Amino acid sequence: MNGPFLSEEANRQVYGKCNNPNGHGHNYNVEVTVRGPVDPKTGMVMNITDLKQYMDQTIMKKLDHLNLDKDVPYFKNLPSTTENVAFFIWDALKLVMAKPELLYEVKIHETDKNSVVYRGQKFDASNHYHDHNSDHHHQSNDHQNAAAGMSSDSDS
Repeated sequence: MNGPFLSEEANRQVYGKCNNPNGHGHNYNVEVTVRGPVDPKTGMVMNITDLKQYMDQTIMKKLDHLNLDKDVPYFKNLPSTTENVAFFIWDALKLVMAKPELLYEVKIHETDKNSVVYRGQKFDASNHYHDHNSDHHHQSNDHQNAAAGMSSDSDS
């Protein structure tokens, strides 16, 4: 992990043991949750086969076994933190899903103890959440004011 706009010292302080200008790897586990009405004909919110196809198209084919910082244009000027990976996956899924309004949550497990949850919300300085999709001026790769939840189970 290496923030492109931070000094070498700042990168060491911010990213600690994850800091490495040559790359830092993870095997993420990603959960995608959809939410909506159950179709009376199929008995499903979404066919799981379709969801798996969307995930393969947006996650496996675009991120798997790549150096995110060097091989994925989205991360060229953006640190590939788990939060930013969640934003990337959210935006990519929204673009390929037949019914993107069903996307409810992207949860990424970075390790057994650390995870990030993103539900498409933005956060402003007045501590109010806003639906990611209701901001018509929001560009898909601009998550400057996005709000992601993080969870960590510390050993200490």
